[in-house]
Amino acid sequence: MRILFVHQNFPGQFKHLVAALVDTGHEVVALAITGQNMPGVRLVDYKPTRGTTPGMHPWAADTETKVIRGEACALKAQWLKEQGFTPDVIVGHPGWGEMLFLKDIWPRVPQLHFLEFHYSPAGADVGFDPEFSQQGWRAQARIRAKNAVGLLSLNSMDAAYSPTQWQKSSYPTLYHGKIDVVHDGIDTDALTPSPQASGKLGDLPVRAGMEIVTFVNRNLEPYRGYHSFMRALPRMQALRPEAIFIVVGADGVSYGAAAPAGQTWKNIFLEEMGDRIDRSRLFFLGTVPYTAFITILRMSAVHLYLTYPFVLSWSMMEAMSCGALVVGSRTEPVEEVLEHGHNGLLVDFFDYDGIADTVAEGLANPQRYLPLRANARQTIIDRYDLRRHCLPRQGKLIEKLLA
Repeated sequence: MRILFVHQNFPGQFKHLVAALVDTGHEVVALAITGQNMPGVRLVDYKPTRGTTPGMHPWAADTETKVIRGEACALKAQWLKEQGFTPDVIVGHPGWGEMLFLKDIWPRVPQLHFLEFHYSPAGADVGFDPEFSQQGWRAQARIRAKNAVGLLSLNSMDAAYSPTQWQKSSYPTLYHGKIDVVHDGIDTDALTPSPQASGKLGDLPVRAGMEIVTFVNRNLEPYRGYHSFMRALPRMQALRPEAIFIVVGADGVSYGAAAPAGQTWKNIFLEEMGDRIDRSRLFFLGTVPYTAFITILRMSAVHLYLTYPFVLSWSMMEAMSCGALVVGSRTEPVEEVLEHGHNGLLVDFFDYDGIADTVAEGLANPQRYLPLRANARQTIIDRYDLRRHCLPRQGKLIEKLLA
């Protein structure tokens, strides 16, 4: 088959699926704004041909940005068509507008969309955290306008898949019949427990078996509970005076609002805690190579994962695959995977003392929680394993679409 992948930052969530399709002999072409070269893949880039309109209504600016990207992607698709390339199927992420006009280039080519999240004016991430929420009808209107391109893309897809049941449920029920639930997949063969895992934090040797608490975000921001972590930290340190806290994540923003001008969320909450925390036991590593990230998860005695009701992070499931004791927020996407007392522990996102007490309990009684750690890994193997479950199901979606 000829398969066209579309992702603004290729391969994104398609990394393993693309590699598997190449290995089985399919011709794979990828359209991207920025992309990573992969063996056997012809990577074709496209660039937006214009900027946004000055003075554009702020509710319409998001739509215009996505239309501009969609136009740029369609122009490059037309160029591919003129070069003689017509795919048998298109697999793409519609979240940034790239899929908008591909039906106009190849009307008969079926499309499989990866559906990550559909914003809602209420009941999910919006309004969940009063401290950082805009109030009133205008905030809700902005979200409705933000969904405009997503709704257009839903009308052009032939089939779709979403990583979790909760993420699928964020989409209008009208489209649920076209959406399968298939996770991107966790490589449980690579992400394994290792009692021998060790490393260094500066001059400090660390290893599995020590009281190490890990906290991982792509970016340290309220959407992923960084403020809750920091506000729980003084009590965690007081209860476990030997514990070491490792924080992985950059200083930017992935999902929520940016920090006030000239500041970062990281420093805002560091300053809020002031001398209430012992910084000698707190290590901010920024972004780290993936091999180092795996070692960190393997050394973790407790992995703390906090999130708004939003897209579930790979990192929580990767920590489970490594056999970590995961303490997660009692929010819907987490509860779909983490069962309290069976394969992890759940806490209230806003209960800073409760978070601290639960983490401290996990550190104080490691033997008690060994069954939960084993069950965590087994959950990922049984439901989210890359090669045993997810890749075969993704491949069948493509076959079904062609049939």
